[in-house]
Amino acid sequence: MSLLHPFRDRADGRKVRYAVVGAGWIAQEDFMPGVEHTGNSVMTALVTGDAEKAQELAKKYGIEHVTDYDGYDALLRSGHIDAIYLATPNSKHTDFVVKALEAGVHVLCEKPMAETEADCQKMIDASDKSGAKLMIAYRLHFEEATIEALETVRSGKIGDPRIFSSVFTQQVSAENSRTANGNWAGPLPDMGPYPINAVRQIFQAEPTEVFAFRASKPEPRFAEIEEMVTAILKFPGDRLGTFTVSYGANPMGQYRVVGTEGDLEVTPGFTWQKGLTHKLTVGEKESDKTYGRSDHFGGETKYFSDCVLDDKHPEPDGEEGLADVRVIKAIEESLETGRPVAVPPLIRKQRPDRGQIMKLSPVKPGEMVKAAPPEG
Repeated sequence: MSLLHPFRDRADGRKVRYAVVGAGWIAQEDFMPGVEHTGNSVMTALVTGDAEKAQELAKKYGIEHVTDYDGYDALLRSGHIDAIYLATPNSKHTDFVVKALEAGVHVLCEKPMAETEADCQKMIDASDKSGAKLMIAYRLHFEEATIEALETVRSGKIGDPRIFSSVFTQQVSAENSRTANGNWAGPLPDMGPYPINAVRQIFQAEPTEVFAFRASKPEPRFAEIEEMVTAILKFPGDRLGTFTVSYGANPMGQYRVVGTEGDLEVTPGFTWQKGLTHKLTVGEKESDKTYGRSDHFGGETKYFSDCVLDDKHPEPDGEEGLADVRVIKAIEESLETGRPVAVPPLIRKQRPDRGQIMKLSPVKPGEMVKAAPPEG
């Protein structure tokens, strides 16, 4: 294995020891409750700037090693962890990831990967140099309904897929850190990776050109960020994908793929609080299929830990994260210039497949300790 300290002090040698870096909403509500039932992962450390929060969470989950951000470098050298789960604000990803990888510590990083393409490449280079694994947390790559949607399109049931459309919205409160532009937040970097990643997988291709618009209501919470963004993505084969993401609309999320012989609608397309539903239309025949809920966060963690334990390369790797960031940056340029923007060519060989499905039973969301979901 590539670890500098391979599972040191672990009696069974078959569980990856994680440090949770950033104890905000997503880490507390969903990642931390899901670790225990993976069977191959355990939390041994916590990094947060709030001592009271750290104490309560460490007691709740039996986490032995707790530090603030000033102690992060020492933790990486301590031998107490094998991997980190990173859930800090987007703008802070690069430094934490590169330091961990350079120390030989594996990284499961929340999306979007980094604020610039250059920072994404720094992470990839650090992983390549040290051998420590880097995976971007695309939890839907391990979710059954999502994989079966990809299989339905790839099978030709709806003919040649020509159109992708999506709407993904939520109400984000003014007090939430996502409304602060300094965190590289806002609906495009925060929510955009979901429809962008979906259409890239649906078409099994990378966009060649983008064009985008933004709009906002005159509210204080949108003083630093836009309320919503709509983007048009052009793909090889003269195919089009469109999506709208918003911080100021009733929560919903879905996507629809229209082919030459039918269409497939997936609702909800991107969230995890309830099971996904497929509505498939082929000619005049319609069929519905609803999938049960599963633990998306536990599933992605189990998959990544398997990659660490068995020395396998993870599918949603650094290049996958970079592929989405490239599109986001092109959309941002289009928003600034008011013009279409070309996306440089990229050949992505890996795509999610059925072998990655992780069926873990849903867990009860964790109770918040000095943290809140985006809407409140």
